[in-house]
Amino acid sequence: MTDTDRSLPTLTLPDAALAELDAAVVVLEGTSLPVRLAALVGGSVDALKRRLPEVAQRGLDEAVRRALEAAMQAALRSAPGRTGPLPNDWLHRGLIAASGVAGGAFGLPGTLLELPVSTTLLLRQVAAVAAEQGEDLADPQVQAECMKVFALGGRNPGDDDAESGYFALRVALAEAVQTAVGRGVAQFLPGFLGAIAARFGAPVAFKLSAQAAPVIGAAGGAAVNLAFLEHFRGIARAHFTIRRLERRHGPALVRAAYDRLRDQALVA
Repeated sequence: MTDTDRSLPTLTLPDAALAELDAAVVVLEGTSLPVRLAALVGGSVDALKRRLPEVAQRGLDEAVRRALEAAMQAALRSAPGRTGPLPNDWLHRGLIAASGVAGGAFGLPGTLLELPVSTTLLLRQVAAVAAEQGEDLADPQVQAECMKVFALGGRNPGDDDAESGYFALRVALAEAVQTAVGRGVAQFLPGFLGAIAARFGAPVAFKLSAQAAPVIGAAGGAAVNLAFLEHFRGIARAHFTIRRLERRHGPALVRAAYDRLRDQALVA
C-alpha cells in the first residue's frame, strides 16, 4: 500500500443512513416467520409441519400461485400508482384480521379460500410501504419489487445462509425481474411467479398448519394473519429502505455496509 493509498479516506455511509440500514439488517436477517408462528400457537416448527394433511401439501403450490395471481390482478385493478397508499393502517389490520377469522372458523378449507384475500391485502400494504419510500408504483420494475417481498420474507429456519440471505435472494431473482419489466404486473412470466411462489409457499404452509389446528380456530386465524401482516410489512420497509439508500449513496457502498453490520450481528 502506498502513502497515497493510506491518505485516501474510507468511504462509509452517514450515521443516519447506517442507523436505518442496521434496522433493516435486523429485520432481514432475523427470526424467520415459521419460527414466529410456531411460538405464536405454542408448538414447534416440526409439529406445525405434521399438522398439514398430505393432500393439502400436494395442492399447496397451486394454491399459492392462485393467491399470488389474484393479488396481482387486484393490485392492477386498484391502480395503486394513481391512488397512493391504499387502506389506513388501522383499517388494514381490521381487514386482514377479519379475513383470518373467516378462514380460521372453517379450518383448512376456509383458510385455503381466504388465502387470495389475505395475500391481496398483504400486497396492498407492501405497495403502500414502497410508495412511502419514494417508489413509483406505476413502474413495472417497482411492481416486481413489491412481489419480490413475498420471496424475501419466506426464509425457512433450515435454509443455507449463503443461498437465502437478503442479497443472495435479490441476485437469484434479478434476471426474472428484468425479464418481467415492461410486461406489467398482470403478465409476469411464469418463471418469475414460480420463483416467488417457491419462497412464499413455506410460510403459507405454516399458516395453513397453524389455522388447521382445532384449538386455534377463528381467533387464532386473526392472530396468524396479523403476524403475517407485521412480518411482510417489516420486510417491505427494510427492502425499500435499502433501495432508497442505494439510490442516494450507491449500491456498492450500501452492500459493503450491510455486510459489515450483518457480520457484526453474527459475532455479537
